[in-house]
Amino acid sequence: MPSNRRLHPQHPKVKLTTRFPPPLTSTLVLIRVHAVSLNCRGANIVNSGNPWSVIPNVILCNDAAGEVMTVGEKVKTLVVEDRVASITDREQYGRVLGRSSLAAGEGGVLADYLVFDDEKMSKLLDYLGWVGASLVPCAGVTAWTALKDVGVGKSHEDVLEHDLGVGVDLVIEVGGTGSLVKSMKCTQCGGTISQVGYLDKQGPSLLAELLLLVVDIILVLRGINALSKRDMDDFWTVLSATQRQFDDIIDLICSFDMADWVGKLFIRL
Repeated sequence: MPSNRRLHPQHPKVKLTTRFPPPLTSTLVLIRVHAVSLNCRGANIVNSGNPWSVIPNVILCNDAAGEVMTVGEKVKTLVVEDRVASITDREQYGRVLGRSSLAAGEGGVLADYLVFDDEKMSKLLDYLGWVGASLVPCAGVTAWTALKDVGVGKSHEDVLEHDLGVGVDLVIEVGGTGSLVKSMKCTQCGGTISQVGYLDKQGPSLLAELLLLVVDIILVLRGINALSKRDMDDFWTVLSATQRQFDDIIDLICSFDMADWVGKLFIRL
């Protein structure tokens, strides 16, 4: 058991600090973090742009891959040296519903060591390295959940022009209230919008046409988040079959001391 760990909490901006790790009780697992994938959500939390509540001095980030170092006496599903990642929405596993996300309702993963409940962990695939595996828990599972059960569509502001005014079957919507109505107008009758993000300006006045469009176009508008362990395990099954690598979307790998960068940034620990 390590005597301390480095971590990045919000206070109110990011800084490096050292704390003792939580005690390891019977169902908990100690994890040595090897890679962390940074997302826009982390920047939103740092800059008070997250629409959901965030605990004070929260440890940032929700995408990471690591190795099991020690397990509690009642842990049955994991053993020392297992390669693992944590699910992001901590209260959605099995049939339990609720919401407590990493790096918001509880501490995130940007630390040397983590202590998590074994039920909220998922095993990594052997063919992926630490960095590639670290983007799966939130970014990867969210993308997979937005696509599955619908098929693959397109999302672009001039999609109607490309599709001769017909619209598309599926839109992956990341803007929020600032772009949702525009996305609805690009969706064909009976189509689906997977609402993932909130990157655009937010305001209820931008949704004046929402109800009419949902009814007129017979749209399915569904909310998407990283969801449950079952969703992560489903995505691992897809990746196992395809052996998909993620090298093409990795822009920079840096050390634990964070860097300014635009693109997909990873921290190796």
